[in-house]
Amino acid sequence: MMRNSLTQTITLWMLCAASGCGQTPLSPEQQALLDVKAYIQSNLDELDRAVTALQNDAPVADADGWNAKSDSAAIAKMKGDWKRARIAYEHVEGALAVLFPDLDASTDERYDGFISTTPDDYLFDDKGVTGVHAIERILWSDQIPAQVQNFEMGLPGYKAAAFPTSEKEASDFKNKLCARLVSDVQTMRSQFSPLALDPAAAFRGVVGSMNEQIEKANKAATGEEESRYAQYTLADMRANIEAGEQTYSAFRAWLLSVGGAALDVQISAGFQRLKSKYASYPGDALPAVPATWSPSNPSAADLATPFGQLYQLLMQEVEPMRAGSLVSAMNQSADLLGIPQLPQ
Repeated sequence: MMRNSLTQTITLWMLCAASGCGQTPLSPEQQALLDVKAYIQSNLDELDRAVTALQNDAPVADADGWNAKSDSAAIAKMKGDWKRARIAYEHVEGALAVLFPDLDASTDERYDGFISTTPDDYLFDDKGVTGVHAIERILWSDQIPAQVQNFEMGLPGYKAAAFPTSEKEASDFKNKLCARLVSDVQTMRSQFSPLALDPAAAFRGVVGSMNEQIEKANKAATGEEESRYAQYTLADMRANIEAGEQTYSAFRAWLLSVGGAALDVQISAGFQRLKSKYASYPGDALPAVPATWSPSNPSAADLATPFGQLYQLLMQEVEPMRAGSLVSAMNQSADLLGIPQLPQ
């Protein structure tokens, strides 16, 4: 999850008024922004559908809350809805976290991030811990990895994850916790609709999400990774890369028009390196972290493991000062296009 503020957004009609939409061809910059906007809007629409389905598919509230056996089909369906929502959100987080930082927090903050400031003794309402990971924590509460449990048990204010065990808890899960997620998503969707993106939000936001790839891997070693209950973090990272490549493709014509052909080659190669590495691992979870892993000083043996190889590649690709790295090439492209840095 990213935390930035955006100093300038402009409405779509203002962009069209300035460029004469419908009268003269759009410039490469204007076309890039409109293409990225369409991509984000389509994913927001999918996110809305997925979280609405998740709420609708919750088991009917009854006296025993959820029964792992009799409600198994409904729980499995919700897990599928959750994964749909997760992919859609990871496709657009780079821009949305810049545009809507508060909604990004309520939608995508980790459990530990919430309870560091807000105690949460009741898991199923729309207060305290909310969003996709609050729901994930409940849906996968019967299969949380040991290292995740060990990490969370050490947090002040820890409350063990569990299925609803009463009619009230099951009802609140559906009509409060899930409803809050639906409401937050629909607010982002409705507020985004009339906006046209600032180039910084559209392009630099994606660069920021690339930087988060190494953070996601680092946190896996301690049980702090993002989609840790469902063991879905690698799928998150694949979705981030898909979004980065899709966003870059919208800017490619603009970059080429100002002499950025060499940078285009570097960026395309960087995306391909990451996609190929991610595709080499089966499933949706990150490869197992070696028991002796040390992020500050990993051993040669640990770096030779599947996790270590992924870590090395990520470190190379997000290093802004490393010639030919993905983040370096994207930053140089943004500079060439005159796209300002996002405010810190």
